[in-house]
Amino acid sequence: METVILLLVAGLVLMLLETVLPGMIAGLVGFGCLVAGVVLSYSKFGPRTGSLTFLAVLVVLVVAGLLWIRFFPHSRLGQAFVTRSTLGSPQIERPELLHQTGTALTNLRPSGTALINGRRVDVVTEGPMIPAGTPVKVVAVEGIRVVVRAV
Repeated sequence: METVILLLVAGLVLMLLETVLPGMIAGLVGFGCLVAGVVLSYSKFGPRTGSLTFLAVLVVLVVAGLLWIRFFPHSRLGQAFVTRSTLGSPQIERPELLHQTGTALTNLRPSGTALINGRRVDVVTEGPMIPAGTPVKVVAVEGIRVVVRAV
């Protein structure tokens, strides 16, 4: 009986450690320990004890999973895995680019990069391909999409 309990406890601890360890190895080994504990319980103590062990493992896993989902993201340890910083500032709308002119830095087929007001901007053409070096004009700004046309 000690072996079964040891396998079940080791499996639960390893699956708990999987939340903070990378690589999925601890979780797989932990799951293997749980399966081995249930199988050993069936083989050593019969179907009644094996079924009770299996049911207990399922209940503990479901309850632990629900508790983890409810409390882990808000815990101090869970907050250590969440980044609060941002890099740069996403400029979603750039209405100041409307009706500005620039030069296509790359072939625009239909998307690419253009130099507008000294800044590199990801753009899309109105229709046909525009070769690199062609003067372009911004004809529309739709959210993050900047539409250009050859001048």
